[in-house]
Amino acid sequence: MGEPLNPQREQLKRELFAEVEGKQIPSHIAIIMDGNGRWAKQHGLTRIRGHQMGARRVKGVVRFADKLGVRHITLYAFSVENWARPSFEVSALMRLIRTYIVKERSDLHAEGVRFRIIGRVNELAPEIIEEARISTELMKCNQGLSLNLCINYGGRAEIVDAVRALVAKGLKSDQITEEAIACNLYAPDLPDPDLIVRTSGEMRISNFLLWQCAYSELYVTEVLWPDFDDVELLLAVKAFQGRERRFGKTSEQMESKR
Repeated sequence: MGEPLNPQREQLKRELFAEVEGKQIPSHIAIIMDGNGRWAKQHGLTRIRGHQMGARRVKGVVRFADKLGVRHITLYAFSVENWARPSFEVSALMRLIRTYIVKERSDLHAEGVRFRIIGRVNELAPEIIEEARISTELMKCNQGLSLNLCINYGGRAEIVDAVRALVAKGLKSDQITEEAIACNLYAPDLPDPDLIVRTSGEMRISNFLLWQCAYSELYVTEVLWPDFDDVELLLAVKAFQGRERRFGKTSEQMESKR
């Protein structure tokens, strides 16, 4: 699925796959892909090289998630706050994003993936907007996993934009409900994530899917994103399967519904 694993890691992968198979697989996994810069530093490489290795990791994760039965993958690729990074790094990230969209288009389509960008897309460079449009249009009728790249995205910005859309439609304050806001988010058809994974060990959400993550399970790993392989995804799914999701109810109430 992803890059080849050593024999010991391959054996661990088989064992973990056997453990999670047949149990509840999260329908929607969202990932905060963190640690590219630290990975590069550890390996004596530039930050740009770290981002390139992180981009290479995406393909394997998407493929293996699809094999597991995950229906939606949302990846935090570039936040609204990331514009504050050094200009050379921002430029390199934008080139990398465009290259990924173009390079992976044919393979994603062949594998039945649906693709879209989520965020303040209109603020991106015209060439990225156009390449994303081509990919989204090409794959819109596919029936496989949906891949959502969050680019120029912020959870607070998304909520603000949703409320602004409601105001522009002329809704009064008592008409602005949770349902109304949810229907005006960037991807209103996308179900809330069941599981949010953060790599690199940082214990924060970082303005990611703030509205949607209200009842998401959180899983944090010390592993840096370029090293996040099939085994790491299986460990995250296994942890998810060990959680009791109550959505505000008691354990007894949830048990009675089974």
